[in-house]
Amino acid sequence: MRRSGQSYEKYLRSFAHAATRPGDFSSIFVRFCVPQRRSCASHCLHIIMLSRYSLFGLWPLLYRWKLWLLGAGLLALVVSAIVALLLPNEYASTAVFIPSNPQAIDPDRTLAEGGRLDPGGRGEDLDRVITIGQSQPVAEALIRRFDLYKHYRAGTPGNDEADNYVLFEFNSNLSIVHNERDAIELTFLDTDKHLAARIANTMVGLIDSINQQLTVDNRRKVLDLYRTRYQYLNESFRRTQQQMLKARRHYGIYGLEEESRYLAREVIRVEAALRQAEGSGASSATIAGLRRALRGLTETNSGNRFNLEGYAQGLDSVQMLETRLKDLSNRMANAYGEYEAADVALKSRISSLYVVQPAYPATKKARPIRWLIVLGGVAITLGLSVVLIAALEWYRAPRAVAQAA
Repeated sequence: MRRSGQSYEKYLRSFAHAATRPGDFSSIFVRFCVPQRRSCASHCLHIIMLSRYSLFGLWPLLYRWKLWLLGAGLLALVVSAIVALLLPNEYASTAVFIPSNPQAIDPDRTLAEGGRLDPGGRGEDLDRVITIGQSQPVAEALIRRFDLYKHYRAGTPGNDEADNYVLFEFNSNLSIVHNERDAIELTFLDTDKHLAARIANTMVGLIDSINQQLTVDNRRKVLDLYRTRYQYLNESFRRTQQQMLKARRHYGIYGLEEESRYLAREVIRVEAALRQAEGSGASSATIAGLRRALRGLTETNSGNRFNLEGYAQGLDSVQMLETRLKDLSNRMANAYGEYEAADVALKSRISSLYVVQPAYPATKKARPIRWLIVLGGVAITLGLSVVLIAALEWYRAPRAVAQAA
């Protein structure tokens, strides 16, 4: 019995080494796990079973299960083909555009400085436009405009499940990427190719509108400042005008150059007549009349409204008011011009996007790729089948070892 046991153990050892090949992964286990004692013959048989699951040992296993694998592959082929044929065609419409720098399209700067409208945006301009396109307000606006609840058969608006489903479908069909040419590609997928093109083009316009709207509120505030400034200057101009009118009435100054010449000429004439009358021995009444006329031209309390003393007193006030009125007039004209320019700039809209290619209805479907679906389904089925077969054989291996022991 002892001899026969030694012969059996020797047989197992030689069979185990013959079952494995050089470079086989299982040969490593055989080399280290084959026992040197006769009582461990069952472990040698277990190592022999392990060698069947090496890379080269799978072929006999697959050959033994060839009918099952063939049936699984054919079933996967039929099922995946049916599923691929039932899937609807989806068409992709792509719009390509380039965002511009907001400072370059600012109407205020364009009107004031004659800015040049050059295409080409910075990195932050690209990021801002992509963020706007991926925002929820844009998605909700397009969902409402094109009634996508009905198109996606999601139910009635207002239901959380329906809202989430429509948003998920919309975002799944939308793609906004920055390509290598510093342009933005906006792609929308849908089973209706005309609807996909309309949604893509409408979305480009909506992004442009929101991108401009980011600065509209501040421009409205600037317009209000221009309006307030003009109103203040206009009111100051009216008050200064009233003050000047009162000063002219009070001092009798209406034309500075003409009145100064008139006063100088009259004072010289009356004074010369007075001196002549005094020297020629004229009557006292004549001399007194000339003196009263001279006092009327030179003194304020003489009763004459237009006199040299009053003119001298009111000259500085009237000149200051005239200077103030002229300055207010110029500032008011400039303020009104700035207000008009800001109002025109606010009402006018310069596009912030340069559309290189609008979206057109696609002539070729984008997905599904039916042959890839069929190939993938068959490959996955065969792979899972091989894994299950290997697991089943592994499960059977301990029983065979136990029976052999």
